Amino acid sequence: MGEQPIYSTRAHAFQIDPNTKKNWVPTSKHAVTVSYFYDSTRNVYRIISLDGTKAIINSTISPNMTFTKTSQKFGQWADSRANTVYGLGFSTEHHLTKFAEKFSEYKEAARQAKGKSQDGKMELATSPSQESPAGELSSPLTPVTPPAMDNINGTDDPCDITPDPRPEPSQNALAFTHSPSINKHWEAELSALKGNNAKLTATLLESTANVKQWKQQLAAYQEEAERLHKRVTELECQNSQTPVIKSQKTELNQTIEELESTLKDKEEEMERLKEEVENANELLEQRHSLTQKLQETELHGRVLEEQLLGAEQRLEESQEEQENFRKSLRTLLEMLDGKIFELTELRDSLAKLIEGS
Repeated sequence: MGEQPIYSTRAHAFQIDPNTKKNWVPTSKHAVTVSYFYDSTRNVYRIISLDGTKAIINSTISPNMTFTKTSQKFGQWADSRANTVYGLGFSTEHHLTKFAEKFSEYKEAARQAKGKSQDGKMELATSPSQESPAGELSSPLTPVTPPAMDNINGTDDPCDITPDPRPEPSQNALAFTHSPSINKHWEAELSALKGNNAKLTATLLESTANVKQWKQQLAAYQEEAERLHKRVTELECQNSQTPVIKSQKTELNQTIEELESTLKDKEEEMERLKEEVENANELLEQRHSLTQKLQETELHGRVLEEQLLGAEQRLEESQEEQENFRKSLRTLLEMLDGKIFELTELRDSLAKLIEGS
């Protein structure tokens, strides 16, 4: 069946700064889809996230991994194989908790799968092995000891060889060894050895240069192979995330439909608001006319107030005049009372005089 996504969510992806080992470096400008994948052929779980066509997270879950919540919306885990620390920032605490639960679940599944594979290896190791038949040839990979190359050292020193014990040479043999022809022969042999030594030295230098060149080519081939392996992994991730992309497309279509319905509701609300604005304009015109009438009424009220004040002043003046008139009447009455009293006394006096006469 290959590798299939089993859980997906969205989060902001980060990696620890390889230089400081303290600061977080964002690997995506916006929230990306982070998915758990299960490979049934290899029985492994992986966390994969793509930013476009680039794999920003490719982490295989192992039993010794630990997902740590560092805040309400942020979590992290260390990947020793990738030699980095991944961090995820979620929009809500619920998404972080769900991701952590899935991490623990798949970590336990990876531990059980590893335990089963180790049990299988132990059974194979404890099973009896077949003995090799007698006279079997040695492995072709068995190294063969090379001949000693101590004498080929680029110098003109002859090799130290201990000769076998021989009988003492005779005087004729000693004379023969000192002959000029024998000396020339050994000189020729020595020259040949020097030439061979120089050739071997040049060949050794050339071989060393070739080895360096081959090492450089091998390093280039290894880099190219690693690049191709990463590309294959990215393509596998893209291929395996096709269901996720389809589900995201379905979610986007649903979101678009919801937005369209919301837009229709907003348009209807706009029409209703336009009607309310028109009604408000009519009310403003009515308010303006009523304000003018109110101003006219207030002006008329001020005129009436002035007239009322004038009437009150005239009333006060009239009341003062009446009060003065009353005072004058009282004074006049008092004077009349005095005169009447005097007349009464005068009448009484006259009456007494009349009676006395």
